[in-house]
Amino acid sequence: MTDKQSMPLILALPKGRILKALRPVLSHTGLEPASDCLDESSRRLRFPTANKDLDVVRVRSFDVATFVAYGGADIGVCGADVLMEFDYPDLYAPLDLGIGGCRISVARLKERKGEEAPEGRSRLRVATKYPAIARRHFASRAINAEIVHLHGAMELAPTLDMADVIVDLVDTGSTLKANGLEEIETIAHVTSRLIVNRVALKTRPEEISSLIERFRQALTSTSLPVNA
Repeated sequence: MTDKQSMPLILALPKGRILKALRPVLSHTGLEPASDCLDESSRRLRFPTANKDLDVVRVRSFDVATFVAYGGADIGVCGADVLMEFDYPDLYAPLDLGIGGCRISVARLKERKGEEAPEGRSRLRVATKYPAIARRHFASRAINAEIVHLHGAMELAPTLDMADVIVDLVDTGSTLKANGLEEIETIAHVTSRLIVNRVALKTRPEEISSLIERFRQALTSTSLPVNA
């Protein structure tokens, strides 16, 4: 078997808007990956960094936590929404990076005169890519949530009578408005977190702790809030 301690550490980064927002932080850590890591058209998935003892893998934002929890990566960056959904016990989240701010919200079609408000019912059909979060949220309100598990285009579900409400990530709310929906409740506010595999932290404590400290100092340099 390969001795993992002699191999480079692996940092899992999410594709898309979080990776772009993370760029100034990475620059201040001195751990910038190869330039094509930030190029969405690049077919590569693994990249060297300015540190020979660290490689970056670029994966779907929803998969970062899984890569880190199962040891494919030692450290990563993902949204708090992903941590809430999967709740992996093997993850430690030492830093709130304060980027990628948005919220997980419940939304419905704009209220129509004489129509019963869906949140007043004891049973709802909910379209979402967050089944665990949605079930927990509605169970806390004694509402039985029937989940319609979708990976995108959630806004269509209420308009096509597939669901009463949706639970989705919301930034500006413009997509909801464009599709005739309105937010009725915020479940949680979301920012991106630095996450660590607990086994890696035990087996390579100095290296992992050094990376955490680099990110902490980078947040200070970029004037972003540092929340442990």
